[in-house]
Amino acid sequence: MDKTLIEVLTQRSNAQRQLIAKAYEKASGRKLVDDLEGDTHGDFEDLLVALVTPPAIYDCQEVIRAIKGAGTTESTLTEIFASRSNRQIRALSEAYLAETGRSVIHDLQSEVSGDYGKALLILAEGKRDETTNVDTAKAKADAKALYEAGEKKWGTDEEKFIDILCHRSVPQLRQTLIEYKNISKKTLQESIESEMSGNLEKVLVAIVKCVKNAPAYLAERLFKSMKGAGTTESTLTRILVSRSEIDLLDIRAEYKKLFGYTLYSQLESEVSGSYGDALKHLCGQDD
Repeated sequence: MDKTLIEVLTQRSNAQRQLIAKAYEKASGRKLVDDLEGDTHGDFEDLLVALVTPPAIYDCQEVIRAIKGAGTTESTLTEIFASRSNRQIRALSEAYLAETGRSVIHDLQSEVSGDYGKALLILAEGKRDETTNVDTAKAKADAKALYEAGEKKWGTDEEKFIDILCHRSVPQLRQTLIEYKNISKKTLQESIESEMSGNLEKVLVAIVKCVKNAPAYLAERLFKSMKGAGTTESTLTRILVSRSEIDLLDIRAEYKKLFGYTLYSQLESEVSGSYGDALKHLCGQDD
């Protein structure tokens, strides 16, 4: 039974899985998600349910999970909002409104605060500039402004960092990273790490990493979720499911480049049972 579920659900696109769910309901009169929840459990159940959930709704549910209960899981919020496109964030917001009756911005406002909250709320608006042409003069000016707001200043002007990193387009920020290194001799990431701390540092570093190379950022998140004490299954599931049709091949390539062995082999040694089998199927092997 598990084997069939794994083979069918991990080898299809999300659009195909939606059709399977519809056909299942038509044939049996029951929702596929309900039956999966009834017949499987634990991480395996979470993974199968994630697979049959439309991507925007899945992102929305992960955000709800991150802000529900005691304490907020900032690392999840940081990962989602730093790595998603405007379109994905807007789809997540629509799903959130439909699911909860409230706007995601409204709920985040009561969960996150300070400079971290400011940065996250800007990202959650899904309004990052998306022009693809790069203005080198503006990149130079932004790099200088960042340098003067951090390295060069006694005490950091966080607002400046938040404003530039959360609003500019990805190609524009790529150029800004180059210009920054020319002025500072340090990378922007190194400057952020030396000037800031806590969740604000984490979200700004995540943005910089996603600007440079989002698959490498996610490969690192996968690595960290398996290293250290115990595996963070929720992170593994979220990244492999949400990126399976976006950039999973790139994530696999970056993983091998960064850590010297394949993501598949790491999954093989870290996760077991039906859950492990399903993740490996989803990940796929490198040749």
